[in-house]
Amino acid sequence: MVDRQSTTGDGFTPLYSEIFRMINNAKDKPKKLEILQKYDTPSLRMVLKAAFDPSIIFLLPAGTPPYEPNGAPEGTEHTLLSQEAKRLYHFIKGGNDNLVQFKREQMFVQMLEGLHSTEATLLIDVKEKRLNKVYKGLTENLVKEAFNWNDSFTKIETK
Repeated sequence: MVDRQSTTGDGFTPLYSEIFRMINNAKDKPKKLEILQKYDTPSLRMVLKAAFDPSIIFLLPAGTPPYEPNGAPEGTEHTLLSQEAKRLYHFIKGGNDNLVQFKREQMFVQMLEGLHSTEATLLIDVKEKRLNKVYKGLTENLVKEAFNWNDSFTKIETK
C-alpha cells in the first residue's frame, strides 16, 4: 500500500495523472493555474520540467517501451510517480552518464511496471515531450506562469 497523504491539507494527494486530468477538464486558465499551484511539490516540478524543458534530453529510445502495465487497483500495490521522480536523472543526458544503456532501459521499464498504469502512460508522455498533446491546456507557458519560471525553467529572480 502506498501513502497518498496530502501535503495540501485536504488529507489526500491525487496521482499526477489525476492532477493533469483535472487541468485538462478545467474550464479556463485561472482554474488550471490554481490546480497546478495547489498540488505544487518539488517532484511535480521535476516531472513538468522534464516534460517541457527542451534542454532535458531523455537517453531512451523513442516510443513506448515493451512493459507489462501494472494491473493493481489505484491506491494499492504500485509506486507513485511523485516518489519515483527523484530517479528521473538516470534517464536524462548529464544525469547518470556512467549507466550502461541496457541497464538504463531496464530501470525505466521496471519503473513503468511499478507505477499505476495511468502514471506509467503519463511518464512515457513526459519522455516523448507530448504532455501538451494529451492534456488540453497543460502547456509550457501555463507551467512557467504557475511556478514563476523563465524560459530556462528556473525561478524568475525578483529584486
